[in-house]
Amino acid sequence: MRLDRSTWLVPLFLIAGVLLPTGCVLWFMNDAATSQAAAARESVTEAYRNQLPLLRDRVETYWKARAKELTSQIGAGAPANFARVIKAGLADTVISPLYPAPALPFHPDATPRPDLLAAQSEIRDLVRIGNKEAAIKAIQDHFITGPLARATDPQGRLIAADEQLLALHLLAHTDRRYASTLQRLTSLLNDYDHVVMPQAQRLFLMDEVHTLDPATDFPTREAERLAAEYLETKTPPANTWSRLQPATGASAPAPQLIALSRTSTLLAATRAFLDQESPSRSVRFDLLPPGAAAPDSIEADALLPGWRLGFALLDTKPLDEAARARRASYFSAGFLVVAVMAAMGVFAGNIFRRQMRLARLKTDLVAAVSHELKTPLASMRLLVDSLLDDPRLDPVKTREYLQLIAGENLRLTRLIENFLTFSRIERNRQRFDFEPVQPVGIIQTAAHIMRERLQPPACRFEIEAAPDLPLLRADEDALITVLLNLLDNAHKYSPNGRQISVRAHHAAGEVIFEVTDNGIGIAPGDQKRIFRRFYRVDQRLARETTGCGLGLSIVDFIARAHGGRVTVTSRPGEGSTFIVRLPCSTELREAAA
Repeated sequence: MRLDRSTWLVPLFLIAGVLLPTGCVLWFMNDAATSQAAAARESVTEAYRNQLPLLRDRVETYWKARAKELTSQIGAGAPANFARVIKAGLADTVISPLYPAPALPFHPDATPRPDLLAAQSEIRDLVRIGNKEAAIKAIQDHFITGPLARATDPQGRLIAADEQLLALHLLAHTDRRYASTLQRLTSLLNDYDHVVMPQAQRLFLMDEVHTLDPATDFPTREAERLAAEYLETKTPPANTWSRLQPATGASAPAPQLIALSRTSTLLAATRAFLDQESPSRSVRFDLLPPGAAAPDSIEADALLPGWRLGFALLDTKPLDEAARARRASYFSAGFLVVAVMAAMGVFAGNIFRRQMRLARLKTDLVAAVSHELKTPLASMRLLVDSLLDDPRLDPVKTREYLQLIAGENLRLTRLIENFLTFSRIERNRQRFDFEPVQPVGIIQTAAHIMRERLQPPACRFEIEAAPDLPLLRADEDALITVLLNLLDNAHKYSPNGRQISVRAHHAAGEVIFEVTDNGIGIAPGDQKRIFRRFYRVDQRLARETTGCGLGLSIVDFIARAHGGRVTVTSRPGEGSTFIVRLPCSTELREAAA
């Protein structure tokens, strides 16, 4: 038992007409809520973005104040000022003409102090023979309490500091003198006010003491190391920031100093300042080093070239809660709309089902009327044939009129045949008788039927068919109908001076029919729609020519029923080529319903 089409079309209509729009409405509401939340977030972001220029001015003022304090503290660049700047945290290191200064160059002809050489020789001899106690006492007598406590070599190195380090190496960690010696040497290295020694020696001794006792505190050790790296390469080390700043002092013009700060130092100082300026918990302003991703940021200032000032939202919970509440209200309204649409969908489904029944009745009516019209049309053709054979009438005029009537008769017959075919298709009653068919015979039969409209000089008609075309397993009448419909369209939609051709050839296991004309052509947007039922491209031509837009839909149906397909190649104003491809396999599948 075949199901009524309305039994499955109505649920399909409900799905397409209710569920899909409902889903779209819900999606739209969710998207609207999300968009509003994003807009609120963007509004807050824009407010903070507008604060960036003000914060940049404050950051610039902050760093200018630090730079001014640094130049004030460093003065002319004395060692004591170097230590003061580092301990104050104004920079990670400072290089000035006075300190850190390179060691004096070694001169072979320089004469060291005889007493210094004698003391050093005595200590080395005692160490060599293993008399550590005597060596430690000699260091105490000569370089701690003796006259050589401030003695330097020709390169300016403080010999007492080296000898005290030697004493530390000679003493055991359990010796009670070890702590006092370590404390004495540590104080000596941390004393920038009274103890003068080259930067390289001070850094070396700090590293040695730190190796012996890692707990030893040297506030300037890392600053000395950073300065040494700069003095060695003359370029700022990686992850540091440098700038030139005139140093203030008693002499003029003022010498130049170089202040170096590590990236981490800059970030920590600036972040601490920004936290004081904007203590809000919902946003964090930050200084970003060069190369960092910064979607919401601006250039920092001239003192920090390449750096950017940006912000990030931290607490978006209030915005998210407002968005959730808005989304909940939207969904409540959406569900109400869904209920209304469902009720309307059921009502519309019933109307649609009734319309389907009416459409089916109309199809049956068209079939019945078309069938009834065939009898008078046949009589008209009989009368026309009788009049053409009557010798008592004016042969020329009578024949001309009768040929016109015969042409219209044939055209109406084709229309009725299309109506009948369409009716059978709609009612799923179209049947095909598949038999071996010669493609050339199909072309010749269709051309013979259309001969009256394809005669020159009004039309130039050509047939090109390969002589070795394989047989088709097809319904011959159906294929003749295909070519007749295509030829009829080519004739109707071509201007004066028609050029129509039919070609047939064999390729890739298919027999290919091509009907080409020089007509009005078809726009790309219409080339897929022309195979729909009752569709006509040009409404003006629809009024001027016969037909109801069924021909190409019947062509497409017959081609598919034979396991093939029909396509079109066309450009407006340059004619069209309809291509029908049919398989020539001996095992063709019948596609009757």
